[in-house]
Amino acid sequence: MAQLPQSTTRDSFGSRFGVIAATAGSAVGLGNIWRFPYIAGENGGGAFLIIYLVFIVLIGLPVMLSEFAIGRSTQRNAFGAFRKLKPGSKWFLVGIMGIAAAFMINAFYSVIAGWTLEYLVKAASNQFRGTDPQGVSLLFSEFQSSSWRPLMWTLLFVSISAFVVIAGIKKGIEKYTKILMPLLVILILILGVRSITLPNASQGLQFLFQPDFSKIQASSIIVALGQAFFSLSVGMGTLITYGSYIQKKENLGASTVSVAFADTLIAVLAGVAIFPAVFAFGISPESGPDLVFITLPNVFAQMKGGYFFALMFFFLLSVAALTSTISILEVVVAYFTEEMKISRLKATILASIGIAFLGVLCSLSLYNVPEISIAGVNLFGILEYTASNILLPVGGFFIVIFVAWFFKGKLLKAELSSGSRFKIKYYPYFMFLVRYIAPLAIALVFLNGLGLV
Repeated sequence: MAQLPQSTTRDSFGSRFGVIAATAGSAVGLGNIWRFPYIAGENGGGAFLIIYLVFIVLIGLPVMLSEFAIGRSTQRNAFGAFRKLKPGSKWFLVGIMGIAAAFMINAFYSVIAGWTLEYLVKAASNQFRGTDPQGVSLLFSEFQSSSWRPLMWTLLFVSISAFVVIAGIKKGIEKYTKILMPLLVILILILGVRSITLPNASQGLQFLFQPDFSKIQASSIIVALGQAFFSLSVGMGTLITYGSYIQKKENLGASTVSVAFADTLIAVLAGVAIFPAVFAFGISPESGPDLVFITLPNVFAQMKGGYFFALMFFFLLSVAALTSTISILEVVVAYFTEEMKISRLKATILASIGIAFLGVLCSLSLYNVPEISIAGVNLFGILEYTASNILLPVGGFFIVIFVAWFFKGKLLKAELSSGSRFKIKYYPYFMFLVRYIAPLAIALVFLNGLGLV
């Protein structure tokens, strides 16, 4: 079968572990360690987990594999990939949406990532000791009302991400994610072991792993579908960009399964680390978004050895956030370097300045600055809504439509099989999913995001 040759000049991942570490690092972020536990808590625990896993297999894997195939077949950024596969068409707009989404997401995501650094400092200085829930809530309110600390942490996080991306793929992204991802797994395992040894921890494990489908509502199914879609970083150009750095000898199918497995494992381990501790101290598992920044610090304040585990947890959050911001920044940098023909150093600085500026505005908008809001909605909320509810699902929808109906079959099979190097017995099932199931599911996510379903 025909296959595009591997570029001899373009940087690429040097090993399969590098591919998995970098791409899993992109997928694993605050969505796994912060968002997954609290939405699982709000939607029935174990029953929600089963539904979520089904959607990972039926929707997440096909969409991720589609993006990898587009990226590796063209060895281009999200914009350039569609221009190369369908020159003269409007398909490049899908790539533009992905790049725009990455830019927006990195801006508001860096704000939340900055909070993890603030809480890492709070943990290190033992500020949670002796506090009650009201005291922890007050700490959070005081931080958010500060005129400069949130901005400082946002700028620092953007700078750290830029430092890694400037070094390139092998010497930057791959090098650091091969260190950060194993460290993340070790930290979350240690936290999980400590959590399950607490009194009454078994109640938390039962909540997470014992299905109770009586708690599942129609909204829970849509939430599980959305979490499966967003947790794998699909629709924003990251996987197309990272796919373009995967060498032709690698098995795309196996890499996709490995990344999805790592992403899901981290989410489940986060639940193991959080729910037993929550139940051990009589706290509701339905604490919502406050779970990480208000509820858990209170748990650590009551826990024996809580100082060290608080320090470890917020360092874990910082690492997870960093692996995501690195990958999202690379989407924009790849576009600048390949389409605007500027150096990686200049591209990273230019992209980071833009993201930092927008991030500062997002941070300020959370403090009810009227000049940074539209119709009473702050800029942070506007960017989060636009990226998450419009750009990502629309981008993901057109990506699977493109692969299902417009990607040449011979080229697609050649890419998935690495030039007939690997068997692709899954191909008919993959095509069925991307043609019929994935588009319908993504459309439901989109309509739900708009409040129409």
